[in-house]
Amino acid sequence: MRAIRRALGMAAGLVALACRTGTVPVATLPPPQRLVYQLDPSGDPARPAGILLAWDDVASPELASYRVYSRDNTTVAFGLRGETTSNTFHDNGVPALQYFVTAVDVAGGESAPSNVVTVDERLQLPAPASLASISLDSAIHLDWADNAFLAAPQRFRWYRVYSASYDLDRGLCGGDWVLEGTTVAHEFLAAQLANGVPRCFGVSAISVEGYESLWSPLAHDTPRPDARNVLVWAYGVNAAASGFRFWFDANGNGYGDPGELGLVEDGNRTDIDFWVYLDPADSSLWFVPEFAGTAARLYQSAPVADLTAIDVAPATGYGRAMLQAVPGYGYVFARVENGQLHYAALRVSAVSRQYVIFDWSVQTDPGNPELVAPRRPPSGGAPAAGSR
Repeated sequence: MRAIRRALGMAAGLVALACRTGTVPVATLPPPQRLVYQLDPSGDPARPAGILLAWDDVASPELASYRVYSRDNTTVAFGLRGETTSNTFHDNGVPALQYFVTAVDVAGGESAPSNVVTVDERLQLPAPASLASISLDSAIHLDWADNAFLAAPQRFRWYRVYSASYDLDRGLCGGDWVLEGTTVAHEFLAAQLANGVPRCFGVSAISVEGYESLWSPLAHDTPRPDARNVLVWAYGVNAAASGFRFWFDANGNGYGDPGELGLVEDGNRTDIDFWVYLDPADSSLWFVPEFAGTAARLYQSAPVADLTAIDVAPATGYGRAMLQAVPGYGYVFARVENGQLHYAALRVSAVSRQYVIFDWSVQTDPGNPELVAPRRPPSGGAPAAGSR
């Protein structure tokens, strides 16, 4: 962004109109009021893609147009930047330092200037202080520090999430950065990614004026098919993927064959083990046992370090009440179907306002309380050499 002089010579700029040559018709219109601006973020905090100016329309049948004036520093006079019949003006490219607007009547008379707006990079929000990720099947879940919002809640607009290729061998992000999306939350799901292909991520904060912060620390991750980090949506957000069944023995052979384990299903089905409920009162998420033979319980009243810590299912304590999904906590399920009892477990990795991410395990041996994470068959692509 062009350097901004701190000693603003407003008076010198406001007399720019008097310096125009020729006879100046008598102005009949009041000056435009409440000139404001919004920058167009580009990904480079120092070089916005443009600026949008807006002001209150002058309500007069004598109005012919508006003139927009700008200057790059406070040591020079304002110059005519453009003219428009709209009460907005888009200036493409790196913005000037200051702008003001005048109203022109049908006889050519020009009003006094509006207020002057100054593009001041000191209004940038702080960069997100951290960035973490979780590998998913064809997706990456991102979570970062919400310090930009906490620093200035009234001036915060949203976050921008960027991604690029990542070279595992060299440990470098590529230069092919693209915008993944924007969000007002401090989390984001980068979806429809190729499994086994590393990606690099960065996040910036945008103010209501359009100032883009510096980027967060960069993070890299690789989507992968796995029994860990399964994502299930809340029913009110995506019903078709809000249910989960640990095992469906479709061929009746008693083994967890490919395509039978860890099934994300429609939350309307009655044969799923549970579905995810979104509480509208506080946006909390809950596991709701669904199949008539399925009951659940909290594994223990404290977080578990890993899914493998849930090694043996408790013999009692199961019920049909829904259980709140809390990151780090473990849950155990008992399913009785056709007279056979099977145990399963999960550990919650992350909870957003829309979905839950968890690791899961299931025991295919009837009545056996020992829980082990299932092994999936090898995927067709090469595994990631070093996902985070």
